[in-house]
Amino acid sequence: MKPVIGVIGLGIMGSAMAEALIAAGYGVVGYDIHVAARQRLKRVGGRGLASCAAVAGKAEVLLTSLPSVAALDDVVEHIVQAAVARPKSAPRLIVIETSTLPIADKERAMQRLKRAGATMIDCPISGTARRMKEGSWTIFVSGSAAACKKVGAIFAVFTRNAPYVGVFGNGSKMKFIANHLVAIYNVAVGETMTFARKMELDPNDVWNLFAASPVVGTGVFKLRGKLMVERKYLPATMKVEVWQKDMQVIGAMAKSVGCPLPLFTSCIPVYDAAMAQGLSQHDTASVCEVLGAMAGGERRRRSRSTASK
Repeated sequence: MKPVIGVIGLGIMGSAMAEALIAAGYGVVGYDIHVAARQRLKRVGGRGLASCAAVAGKAEVLLTSLPSVAALDDVVEHIVQAAVARPKSAPRLIVIETSTLPIADKERAMQRLKRAGATMIDCPISGTARRMKEGSWTIFVSGSAAACKKVGAIFAVFTRNAPYVGVFGNGSKMKFIANHLVAIYNVAVGETMTFARKMELDPNDVWNLFAASPVVGTGVFKLRGKLMVERKYLPATMKVEVWQKDMQVIGAMAKSVGCPLPLFTSCIPVYDAAMAQGLSQHDTASVCEVLGAMAGGERRRRSRSTASK
């Protein structure tokens, strides 16, 4: 029988994983601080429980998708409570941590869970919820090789691209590389679309021509370039507010290893400006609006329904 999977953090990514697992025949229990997220899980066939500890008590494997170190620390304490109370005959609880957070904080959480009899593996995800439906996720799997192998069938629900990259923390390092590139690509595509508009080219023609290119047609160009063409950034595939956290984590890691990132650093003010312009909940593709304003372009008019979200 397939194990019961617990999902803690039912945001954009967590809810996508929960829904995919349910569709694949797994029993899914979950928790999120937002009641609406737990209700959404129930509507797709899962069970929203009242606490992280309750989820950990019902599940054989846990997936965590969390927004901050504070959230990780809180969740780990609740999981520890459940892990300590598990029958000694029960299989060892495996926690698949998928968030983008500092490695030192993940390692501290891993050690805390280890002392309680649970195993945490570090498995960040590169890709949006939309990309999962296309089978385009990459999951960077790291940590205990035995534990990673044991949950391989779960990764296969989301993608065929879940390479084992070594010791705990290597998954996060790979994710930092991926997001470093995405941060630059995203601004570069926004700059390209702004340049096209200033030359009075049709942005849709630009997207149709270059998104399909085997040379410059990156996934970022295909996904976020289209949002920039349409100038529609809700619902977000990645919120600017969340992306700010990811960029801070990457910047801190680069500083800790003494690696200058001039291109990455030059993108930071563009994302900061998006926050300042009220685009925190919008897709990161909205940096195109920041660049357009810098170029003296017409400001996008938000509909009432968009402005109210």
